[in-house]
Amino acid sequence: MRRVEEVELAKKALRGRDIVVFSTDWDGDPLSKMHIMRLLARENRILWVNSIGNRAPRANAHDARRIWKKLSRFTQGLQQLEPNFHVLSPLAIPLYGSGLARATNRTLLSLQVKRAMATLGFRRVISWSYLPASAPVSGTLGEELVVYHCVDEFSAFSDTNGRHIAELEKQLLHKAHLCITSAELLRDSKAKVNPNTVLVQHGVDFEHFVKACAPDTLVPQDIAKLPRPILGFFGLVADWVDLDVFEACARAYPEGSVVIIGKIAPDVDVSRLRAIPNIHFLGRKPYAELPGYCKAFDVALMPFKWNVLTLNSNPLKVREYLAAGLPCVSTPLPEVEKVGLCKLAREPEEYVRQVDACLKEGAGPSRERAQRIFHESWHARVEEIRQHVGETMLRLGQAPH
Repeated sequence: MRRVEEVELAKKALRGRDIVVFSTDWDGDPLSKMHIMRLLARENRILWVNSIGNRAPRANAHDARRIWKKLSRFTQGLQQLEPNFHVLSPLAIPLYGSGLARATNRTLLSLQVKRAMATLGFRRVISWSYLPASAPVSGTLGEELVVYHCVDEFSAFSDTNGRHIAELEKQLLHKAHLCITSAELLRDSKAKVNPNTVLVQHGVDFEHFVKACAPDTLVPQDIAKLPRPILGFFGLVADWVDLDVFEACARAYPEGSVVIIGKIAPDVDVSRLRAIPNIHFLGRKPYAELPGYCKAFDVALMPFKWNVLTLNSNPLKVREYLAAGLPCVSTPLPEVEKVGLCKLAREPEEYVRQVDACLKEGAGPSRERAQRIFHESWHARVEEIRQHVGETMLRLGQAPH
């Protein structure tokens, strides 16, 4: 009987709360954290704190533009962008190896966040961090609950000081009442520091991406007339993406097209790919237009390299490809294998063979294929999260109400 009562009480969690979220910049690509917080904003107030960074800036044009953009946002102050959704762009010193910088950040961030909380009249606060860099502030805001939502092995990113990020993450794990992870390997590693660590898989914006299967969805002009088959990828082209796969597929299908949609990270050289005539870089596209591009794809590619970072990842784009009804060829990462709906390949030549198999079995979006991922909605994931938060609150003697 008590277990039934606990479940019913837990269902009331994450309703009518004020949540301070430390995350990436709000105007970036819609990632898991944005989908989750948008759903939670229906019943809670959200203060989204834009990225305070995981690395020190470098002396290049990209980082100079980023600094200028952050300064411009800071001058705009606290903004309400959606119902129940407020965004703060704080100033911080991204020098994580410096003890003085950490102390300064703790003071700066606390002042800025507490001022925003006071302006909004926040109470019964939960702090919810997606970044280890929030460690100096998390747990100092008078919050009733501290949540660390870990979606990557941050210390493995090539452009960060891994040792210092790992130290910050350890601090955050010790402060957190609950750690939520998106991959099984992440759960196993974080649970060694915080026993109250749980696994919640990524969901998918099914209703959005399944539009690729709809007859009335328009295919954008910059892809509509490209030669087929079209082998497509969307997302950030960073150093964890295997460029050799794109080249191998382009050379294997010279009559077709390899389409790459998204930003190119400043430290990634794609010049050799640009020299191949049937590889097309279309740039970053609005989220609203992605189903139209998916409709043009014959096969979707998810060519991540095999390393510590990717093995701990749970690539959201795989579920999005599948919700669009596309056949997908992916690197056999643990979380991709669990989904069980992709063809798997490690080497570029193997990618080519699996793409060929996809084309023979039936290319392009299929509503029947899409239905296989229907149950993996973000709504279902948020309910899982609500349950874990509720159980944690009950354990702490904070009955949800």
